[in-house]
Amino acid sequence: MLLQAAGFAVLAALSPTALLITAIYLGSARPRTTALAYLGGAVFMSAVTGIVILLALRAGHLQYRNHQTPRYGLRLGLGLLTLAVGAVLMRREPRPPDPSRPGGRILSRLVSRPAPLTALAVGMLVFVPALTFIAAIQVIATARAGLPLSAVGLTVVVIINAAFVWLPFLAYLAAPELTSRRLTAFKPGFWRTAGPCCCWR
Repeated sequence: MLLQAAGFAVLAALSPTALLITAIYLGSARPRTTALAYLGGAVFMSAVTGIVILLALRAGHLQYRNHQTPRYGLRLGLGLLTLAVGAVLMRREPRPPDPSRPGGRILSRLVSRPAPLTALAVGMLVFVPALTFIAAIQVIATARAGLPLSAVGLTVVVIINAAFVWLPFLAYLAAPELTSRRLTAFKPGFWRTAGPCCCWR
């Protein structure tokens, strides 16, 4: 159960957007505080949504042996939805920013003003759960595991999900100059590529 959930969590963690925003915050005037606030928002959103999804799935008693059919149906549905979203994203051409729609640039405006409070909000926005994160939680929810093992599984998924934030942050604490040089390469053209839809990760 833990290995399968961790595998889905790794897929959820592969987020260029999360890494790019981490690079921006670690290059700000208050890198440690701002990046830590961003990490706090990411962990908070991941943990809260993970608990909500886990409780909702457990309320359906999908972990019981006699509920295998709905459990497999849920997994099949998540898989098909993931494939459909991937196909749509591959076929969609990026659109240039529309100056008449400033609301679509909320995230970019928040990131452009690095501060602990805005970084906390950005962490929560960017880490709205992706389908692969939901898949990781459903593995835990549908397993016949007790509360302690489920809590361990949820913790592992949350930690892995935010890996592109805490790994660069720890690297920065250990070697600030080297980490800053390595992460600087991710910054140019960020908002041209990520744009207003970067919260999809």
